Amino acid sequence: MNQAAVAALLADAPAPLAAAGDAVVARAGRVLRPADAFERLDAVAAWLAGWQGTDRPSVRRPALLVFVSDHGVAREGVSAYPARATAAMYAALEGGAATATVMADEVGASVDVVDVGVGRPTGNIVREPAMDVARFESSFDAGRRALRSTNSDLLVVGEMGIGNTTSAAAIACRLFGRAPEDWTGRGTGIDDATMDRKVEAVRTACARISTDDPIEILRELGGAEMVAIVGAVIEARLHGLPVILDGFVTTAAVAVLEAAVPGALDHCIAGHRSPEPGHSLLLEKLGKEPLLDLGLRLGEGSGALAAIPLVRLAVRAVTDVATFEEWGLQG
Repeated sequence: MNQAAVAALLADAPAPLAAAGDAVVARAGRVLRPADAFERLDAVAAWLAGWQGTDRPSVRRPALLVFVSDHGVAREGVSAYPARATAAMYAALEGGAATATVMADEVGASVDVVDVGVGRPTGNIVREPAMDVARFESSFDAGRRALRSTNSDLLVVGEMGIGNTTSAAAIACRLFGRAPEDWTGRGTGIDDATMDRKVEAVRTACARISTDDPIEILRELGGAEMVAIVGAVIEARLHGLPVILDGFVTTAAVAVLEAAVPGALDHCIAGHRSPEPGHSLLLEKLGKEPLLDLGLRLGEGSGALAAIPLVRLAVRAVTDVATFEEWGLQG
């Protein structure tokens, strides 16, 4: 798979229903509050209306997809946790005992945790490609299948994999340039020595490859869970399903789509901004303004889940609030 293949896949992807979004914007201008008092939230409601194709949007069936994989780059000592923590966290997610699964329960989201590489680490990106073509395509297809199995009106995608912020930094650095230090953060809370190793891993991995094809960059530097996220987000676009993006790793993964096909992420909004320095840079590159900025740095879809109540509030603040005319205050 390459940039041309992704462009062909998205060639007939549906667009939002402009009339539905416009109707929500028009109603928002007439409800019982000053003009533009909820401007940002009204824009969220209009975005959801367009992708759901109705002037009465709602969030009744949110879904969380979490993809989990081990990373070969963890062998470079780039994390505060050992590689075996991936398997432990996968078990916690599967058992409903992880932060993201508890949050999903609170906001009424279904959960599907998908193993795309637990105990089967990708190649160490410092020394070799993360994946061969076969593994890339199987991970991509796993993401697409996971999306097709949901019955959702709003999707959250999340990830877990020790070492994946290193892969995310490398992808972002290779896509957009700048120094590796600009994209590389503390991840799991690493100390200075580990940070030095992480920056050097990003630098070496980026220097190892020469391709400018965004999809090939993902295959060379990404994790299997990141590829699955891309598959799920593409499939969501093909179904016209709106998506809330999570943090740095998720955003780095889907950035390859926007780089490959501008506009590919129009069905996505940013749920939050994480403290990872690369996340703010990526959001700026993608033109996505996050809904929340709470210093969350977990991943797993947690920051995007935290934004679901805000999206619900945005919708009801337009659809369920009376207008001046309905309340007899016109003129």
